[in-house]
Amino acid sequence: MRRSFYQFLMTQRNLSSYDPVATFANNAFLDQAFPKQSDDFDDVSRYLEMNGNYLPSMDIFDEAWHLYIESEQ
Repeated sequence: MRRSFYQFLMTQRNLSSYDPVATFANNAFLDQAFPKQSDDFDDVSRYLEMNGNYLPSMDIFDEAWHLYIESEQ
C-alpha cells in the first residue's frame, strides 16, 4: 500500500534547515487540518490552494510531490 503524501512529507522535516521543502514539511506538521491520509495530487493541491497560507509558492508543493512520486518507485 502506498503511503500518504503527508507521511512522505514528514520525512522531509528539519527544523534547522532553510530548504523550502523542509520548511513546508515543518509547517504542514503544525497544520491540524492537512489531508493526512491523501495520496491524491488534486486533493492535496486544492487543500493547499485554499488553506496553505504558510506555503509561499505552489512550486514548492510541486517539488515535494515530485520527490514523493520518486520515493514511491
